[in-house]
Amino acid sequence: MNRVAIFGNSYQDEYISGLRRLMQLLEQRGFFVYIHADFAFYLVDMGVVLPEGFVSVRELPADAECVINIGGDGTFLRAAEWVGAREIPIAGINTGHLGFLASFNLDEMDILADTLLSDSGMTEWRELLRAECGAMPADFWPYALNEVALQKGDTASMLTVHTTINGSFLADYQADGLVVATPTGSTAYNLSVGGPILQPTLQCMVISPIAPHSLTMRPLVVAGDSVVQLTASSRVGHSRVSLDGRSFIIDNARDEVRITRAEFQVVVLRRPDADFSRLLRNKLHWSLR
Repeated sequence: MNRVAIFGNSYQDEYISGLRRLMQLLEQRGFFVYIHADFAFYLVDMGVVLPEGFVSVRELPADAECVINIGGDGTFLRAAEWVGAREIPIAGINTGHLGFLASFNLDEMDILADTLLSDSGMTEWRELLRAECGAMPADFWPYALNEVALQKGDTASMLTVHTTINGSFLADYQADGLVVATPTGSTAYNLSVGGPILQPTLQCMVISPIAPHSLTMRPLVVAGDSVVQLTASSRVGHSRVSLDGRSFIIDNARDEVRITRAEFQVVVLRRPDADFSRLLRNKLHWSLR
């Protein structure tokens, strides 16, 4: 894979010297490089001279073989939206905080280049969720790599979420909201509300209430091909639906949220020695006291 596209955020000031070396390395190793226009403008503003052969783009070119994402997990989610249904690998260079979706650091640029040129990386196919709702704006990307969350609006009152699975009534969750997460998203919002950690390549969903008002309301893992339907009610007439942090408002009286498995997946490229156990130890300090 020597035709790559670079996606990144504009919060990289402390990493500029490393990014300058990365651009030089990609040129020296013979990569043909596309770079998202917003990130290219940022690098130039920060004094990084982009090699002459680098091409600034808005849309992901058809011949791009891999996307290099530079940033944290939030930037990775935006890169996944940029790739859309193309199902080409995304390799993450972590310049954020946790960087759970990234397998490389800026001081491992040679490893990344070798991995791409030799096609020796591990590819993990990650499921996404698709949300359908009449209140969703027309230009809203309806997919989530981490989670779909139904949350209370601008009130301290709890939310009641009427929930069905495959048309069968499950429960009326009385809580601050409800998270429906992918295995990838099990270490994101789901984990913070007490949900389980799932191996990211599993085919399932996890339903986790946010601050439930009953001790019997526990997280639940369901099949990946389930159809989850949510209807909200509260003292105020609206609630918020969030997909990986992007959100819109719904009218509780008329809007329902339908969540299903997406028709495509996200391909995450990891270094050859990566595995889930190593990821837990390195990122979450698993088993350390």
